[in-house]
Amino acid sequence: MLALGMWRIDRGGMWRDEAVTYEVGQRSLPQIWHLLHEVDAVHGLYYLLMHGVLTVHASEVTLRLPSVVGAAVAAGLVAAIGTRLARPRVGLWAGLLFACTPMVSHYAQEGRSYALVAAGAIGATYLLLRALDGGPWWPYGLTLAVTCLLHEFAVLVLLAHGVTLVLCGAARRAWTRWLASAAAVVLVLAPLAYISNGQSAQVSWLTRPDMERVERLAHMFIGMYGAVYWTCLLLAVVALPSRRRLSVATVAAPLLVVPPAALLLVSQERPMYDDRYVLYALAGAPLLAAAGADRVLRGLSLLARRVAPRAGDAAEVPPARVDAPTLALRLDPVPAGAPARADDSDGRGLAVVPQTRPSESSADGPSTGNPPGRPRVRMALRGAVALAGALAIAGSFAFQLPEQRFERTTASRGDDLAEVGAAAARLMRPGDAVLYLPAISRRSALAYPADFRGTRDMTLDVPGPASGTLYGTELSPAEVRAKLAGVDRLWVVSQSHALWRGSRWAPEEPVEKTKLALVKDDFVAAVPRQVAVLRGTVIRLYVRKDRGATGA
Repeated sequence: MLALGMWRIDRGGMWRDEAVTYEVGQRSLPQIWHLLHEVDAVHGLYYLLMHGVLTVHASEVTLRLPSVVGAAVAAGLVAAIGTRLARPRVGLWAGLLFACTPMVSHYAQEGRSYALVAAGAIGATYLLLRALDGGPWWPYGLTLAVTCLLHEFAVLVLLAHGVTLVLCGAARRAWTRWLASAAAVVLVLAPLAYISNGQSAQVSWLTRPDMERVERLAHMFIGMYGAVYWTCLLLAVVALPSRRRLSVATVAAPLLVVPPAALLLVSQERPMYDDRYVLYALAGAPLLAAAGADRVLRGLSLLARRVAPRAGDAAEVPPARVDAPTLALRLDPVPAGAPARADDSDGRGLAVVPQTRPSESSADGPSTGNPPGRPRVRMALRGAVALAGALAIAGSFAFQLPEQRFERTTASRGDDLAEVGAAAARLMRPGDAVLYLPAISRRSALAYPADFRGTRDMTLDVPGPASGTLYGTELSPAEVRAKLAGVDRLWVVSQSHALWRGSRWAPEEPVEKTKLALVKDDFVAAVPRQVAVLRGTVIRLYVRKDRGATGA
């Protein structure tokens, strides 16, 4: 995952969300604190982290490095969960599948918090398993609280963990400690949730999700292409039936389904859903697929032993062999009167009982009487099986290589502010007057100020760092009219919907109404045309009407 994260990490430009991280992360701590009182409180902890990173060195690569590290940690934790709940090869396959998913690559190379949130949520899931096995609960609560402060929708993982406790039949003591941890997390998150709710206008662009969005999310989680998608889906279904109370199925299935389903349902009433908000839930898909593949292989092994037993063993099917003393957690209290040794209990009513499982290899027989070389053969077979699975995952990666390459281009993001800056540097000259319509169009100048150096921002009053805003505050409508009265040539950097022919954009803010009216009523596009039509942004030269259209 680390190697994939570093592959073409410098794709040549930031998009608008990354540009916000880059610009805010370079502000002073008091300026960041001032901003969080107005907007983006939900990203406050992440901005503080990025302030430390960008203070050391500010570049597009360092902007994305924390996300690369977060994705690598997340992949390792997926592998650790698979190993703990099943066996090492399941962990290996699950971790590799997670790393090879295009959606993971997308957010591993984005200067936002979502890869770090995924690492925190998956880490909390692993710590939950440790706590249920008798470990301390405070690391689980602390990890989840910090993760929720990175992004508040990580709290939905609590619902998944609650479903896991139900499915595995957790004892009252486990429930009590989990509820206490969950309550502490919610208590820590409550102030942030209250503040961010007051800033909910920032996500007013979100719409009510439909079934097409659900299908798209399924493909992003499981596989972008048909062969990979259906193979992983079928393997995941194979993994679902489970006789073990604490298994890959009872942990991964709730993680995969519950957080997205909860957010999708809530968003039918109040739109809050976006795919990136539930990135951490993706971890359930590779865990289920890897466990399903392991179950298929074990089933084929048992079938082969029954159909073609070894010579001398035809009279009976060999008994299951105990590879090693495997400890499985029994989450229900020890029944009254049941025999128990002093070392069988953790002292809290949770009994740890030895369990056995059949050998992994079809060549395995009874542990007694095996030839001296048989353990080496078994180890070689297991290694070959694990390697074969890893090669199959490499094949799925090759199958999705076009999507992986696409994720490492600027076209995979909503826009490319470097492209806007390059066009501005090509068209504009020092001293030229510039108007940004609406004000958020100023983000290209904030991300790449060198491309706009020497130009005059005709409507900016107080810059963002001083005003506690993302894009700065603007002059009053009267001041804008007065300042533009003496301007004959005006470069307009606008969103594509603002001045496009047939546009019905009607801003509510008085200053935006004034800017739009001035451009339409007092100016006309220059002839010959000087324009750059980019993805989402248009740069065009306008001249005052009383000069005619020849003043280009």
